[in-house]
Amino acid sequence: MARLRITWTRSDIGYVKAQKRTLRALGFHRLNETVEHEDSPSIRGMIAKVSHLVKAEVKDDGTE
Repeated sequence: MARLRITWTRSDIGYVKAQKRTLRALGFHRLNETVEHEDSPSIRGMIAKVSHLVKAEVKDDGTE
């Protein structure tokens, strides 16, 4: 299954609290940090909520 590599690229200062909580739920602690998650609809939805703050890319693990 594919994995998503997500990098937090922009500060959450000035954005609503729900978006800050979404970043924490994705596993971020500090700016410019990168986390990896299994590709799932719930993770994709979280990325969509904070797409202006993060950069996401699909990392194929090579297994099929």
